[in-house]
Amino acid sequence: MSYSFKVRNINYHFADLKTLLAKASPYRTGDVLAGICADSYEERVAAQIALADVPLKAFLNEAIIPYESDEITRLIIDSHNVTSFNGVSSLTVGEFRDWLLSDEADTAALKTIEAGITPEMAAAVSKLMRNQDLIAVAKKCEVVTRFRNTIGLKGHFSTRLQPNHPTDDLKGIAASMIDGLLYGSGDAVIGINPATDSPAVVLNLLKLIDTVRQQFEIPTQSCVLSHITTTLQLINSGAPVDLCFQSIGGTELCNSSFGINLALIDEAYQATLSLNRGTVGQNVMYFETGQGSELSANAHHGVDQQTVEARAYAVARKFKPLLVNSVVGFIGPEYLYDGKQIIRAALEDHFCGKLLGLPMGVDICYTNHAEADQDDMDNLLTLLGVAGCNFIMGIPGSDDIMLNYQSTSFHDALYLRKVLGYRPAPEFEQWLIKQGINDTNYKNRNELHEFMGTDLKKLLTKISGI
Repeated sequence: MSYSFKVRNINYHFADLKTLLAKASPYRTGDVLAGICADSYEERVAAQIALADVPLKAFLNEAIIPYESDEITRLIIDSHNVTSFNGVSSLTVGEFRDWLLSDEADTAALKTIEAGITPEMAAAVSKLMRNQDLIAVAKKCEVVTRFRNTIGLKGHFSTRLQPNHPTDDLKGIAASMIDGLLYGSGDAVIGINPATDSPAVVLNLLKLIDTVRQQFEIPTQSCVLSHITTTLQLINSGAPVDLCFQSIGGTELCNSSFGINLALIDEAYQATLSLNRGTVGQNVMYFETGQGSELSANAHHGVDQQTVEARAYAVARKFKPLLVNSVVGFIGPEYLYDGKQIIRAALEDHFCGKLLGLPMGVDICYTNHAEADQDDMDNLLTLLGVAGCNFIMGIPGSDDIMLNYQSTSFHDALYLRKVLGYRPAPEFEQWLIKQGINDTNYKNRNELHEFMGTDLKKLLTKISGI
């Protein structure tokens, strides 16, 4: 089906829904690189006005990537919940936007429709929204997940403690872990990106986190972000795996470039569930996404990068994850050129994920060759905090010395908790209070450093035997 809108005697014609979505998308360099963006601001506005009149039902009848050739499209269509969709099925995209911003669309109402919203519907309505609209609606969404603690409750805000090391040195990683814990970081997960995907190295890292967790009786979960096949191999050998991680994309072809498909993810999901390591819940998956992945793999099928990113959330939603986060500025300026584009993309990703019922976090980050700086990240951090983001990253000094990019620090998380009155996950907060690390007790930090430093020396001796 084609779409059109006339502006000043110029008739803008859009051949199909895929083209309309791309032309209506806010400007970003990835869509320019792909050759699918609007040619002018006027054409973009015309596309947005035309998109506003498209019935939500159209997205069920016109697949932007053919059903026959893409398993993600099949997942989206086959898992669509008609009953949940009935509440908004009569609306156009523009009317859906108005409803989402209304008082009628409260937390309970948004929960009832989440299974009926497809990623393409979420992406479409986001293209009609200002930044404040994306924040206002996402703030109303509450997505709660559980493993050893409870993440996503309103009024709470969590962090992933990310103690990466360029050589996977156990002592260096352990020191960063202890430092992060002393600043109240790590309630979402203690998660390490390994410098190598060697099963032996990944196993040592898993044992390290598990040793620290048990040594200090920390109510959190561990994850080493290896490839899913490595994690599956380690699960089968009895390794202490809490969460199974995988980067995912929004097309079958993109996921193939990652060496995965839905069947493989399901196999790993079932294997991780079988370990039964959670204490308050069994959400065992951790997924990362990011705008530009499909384009960089030449696997986008001509779909704009924001819409195809939202399709990755259908993959995540199937496996009931504990955590999902967009690594928003990680790929580079070829996809998101500057701070403005990174901020917009992050708010879109967070909104779409929350609307679809996902426990969304964001790695607030940029590469060193992007036109962005830490002030841009401070702005985005604050905006996402207001929007009710479930978690962010906690990295020593905000500078990841292994992945070589800039993210957020332990101090950034403390700032957000203080200015917005947020608290850590409840179980983790009680542990912080018990240990004297809670925000009201910083006077004990030197004493605590000395205490935990003594224990760390003992721990490092134990680690040397891993």
